[in-house]
Amino acid sequence: MRVQGIANEAGGSFILENADDAIFTPEDITVDQQMIVDIARNFVLRELIPAEEKLEKLDYNLTKSLIQKAGELGLLGVDFPEQYGGLNLDKVTSTFVNEQFGRTSSFLYSIGTQTGIGSLPIVYFGTHEQKEKYLPDIVAGDKLCAYCLTEPSSGSDALGAKTTAFLSDDGTHYILNGSKVFITNGGIADIFIVYAKIEGKHFSAFIVERNTPGFTVGQEEKKMGLKASSTCSLFFDNVRVPAENLLGEIGKGHQIAFNILNLGRHKLPTNCLGSAKEILALSAKYANERHQFGTAIASFPLIGKKLAEMNILIYALETMVYRLAGQFDQAMNDTDHSDSQPTTGSVAASIAEYAIECSIVKVFGTEVLDQIVDEGVQIHGGYGYTQDYKIERMYRDARITRIFEGTNEINRLLLAGTLIKKGNKGQLPLFENMEVFKEEIEHQAFTQALEQETYLETMAKRIFSLIGGLAIDQYGKSIEKEQEVLANLADLLIQIYAINGVLLRTKKLVNNIGEEKAINAIRMTQVFVQESFEKIESTAKEALASMDLEEEIQQLMKLTAQIPVNVKTLKRQIAERVSHAEKYIV
Repeated sequence: MRVQGIANEAGGSFILENADDAIFTPEDITVDQQMIVDIARNFVLRELIPAEEKLEKLDYNLTKSLIQKAGELGLLGVDFPEQYGGLNLDKVTSTFVNEQFGRTSSFLYSIGTQTGIGSLPIVYFGTHEQKEKYLPDIVAGDKLCAYCLTEPSSGSDALGAKTTAFLSDDGTHYILNGSKVFITNGGIADIFIVYAKIEGKHFSAFIVERNTPGFTVGQEEKKMGLKASSTCSLFFDNVRVPAENLLGEIGKGHQIAFNILNLGRHKLPTNCLGSAKEILALSAKYANERHQFGTAIASFPLIGKKLAEMNILIYALETMVYRLAGQFDQAMNDTDHSDSQPTTGSVAASIAEYAIECSIVKVFGTEVLDQIVDEGVQIHGGYGYTQDYKIERMYRDARITRIFEGTNEINRLLLAGTLIKKGNKGQLPLFENMEVFKEEIEHQAFTQALEQETYLETMAKRIFSLIGGLAIDQYGKSIEKEQEVLANLADLLIQIYAINGVLLRTKKLVNNIGEEKAINAIRMTQVFVQESFEKIESTAKEALASMDLEEEIQQLMKLTAQIPVNVKTLKRQIAERVSHAEKYIV
């Protein structure tokens, strides 16, 4: 499905000064999409939330039955071709559905694996025969899935896997030996996507069925959180996998693994978005009900400040999540996954186009969730530390998100390194205009809404160009060893992508409904851009200092001057709306 009115953006192009393409926003939801969202929301409210306490005890039968109920409602097949029982809908619709699951317990990772990394390798890289054999049962929820990449000695270094696969003498089977750890759905899955090295050299993917002799599942891990989600180790002892269960091409497993992880890096912050909205609603309601000194604590400015900041961060995350969903729809629009097996490279290229944005949204979303859930506990006070309140469980569950789908440290290195490679290959003109940063820019009186914020966005992009260009000049190819500088560049990119998206979304809102109706979005954008720019300036100074570039630091300080905005008043106005609504509000 092509998202109407949304222009194609090349991955990473948001960093260019003229990147003003239209983006998909949640306000663009269609009637048909809203119908699917309503089905998902009702399922969460009527089936999942009432069962949360039982799910926390990891009841396998309950988990399976609820996934089957989701299948009956069509919620498992949003991304699946119709001929295999799916709905064949777009990534935007899938994102709306996935957000709803973020409101409930860590059961969301059971169902998320079923609809995401556990099944999409077959959807995008499987043969017709593989799809025909496995997808109908997956869509129905009759068979559950798991994604098996991590090993005891290889986490972030996935290609360092030691699990091996050797073709049998008669050529009918691959014989797998090795182990996997931290496998979500490990205790309940029937179908496992397993990565192994053929002849110990060629990294490849296989579909392994649970009842295969020699394949065993270990004990449930005793985890800090995620009590409603199964996590086990897997062991392969001369496991004979039919040769036709090789997924994709020999030696191309990395393209499947990493690009499915890219999709996972979008789905995870989508779940974080749903969780963040639930946390804000719980916190706002509690703040209105909890009285101290004869008044509701929601009326205290410091509590209101927390609610406002939570709402602003959610607005930014929501913008980024749905923008990326629209970008995925454009990139994958011309790739047909319905029948014959596409080449691994063609599908991988469609997904990989936005690898940078996937890492950005993953890092931003998981760190925003941590900020929001921490403040949620703080608003609840001592009660937030007790298991009588849902916020305590959400606090424990949130911590893993910065480790899932590649740690945030690895994702920072990936996104910065990938963008630099694009620049070096001439795919994006990133650092050609370093001198423009040094040009004196005439400061003007900003009279229109968001004029100063638009100016700060331009300055932020120039700052990145300067820092990136200087880093390349100083370190050359060895920059990959300078992890601190790469992390600085990544943090600049994350903030710029967020600023760019928030500005585009709010301007679109203003054009559609007018300034008066969009006033809350305008206020949130003003606060977010101002505070993000302060982070950008601080990060840039750190990077320049680490390269011993004192002259450039002085130049930076001259050119990053901004007119202060009264964020206190803006946050109070935003907080008033949040307290009244007792939920996230645009």
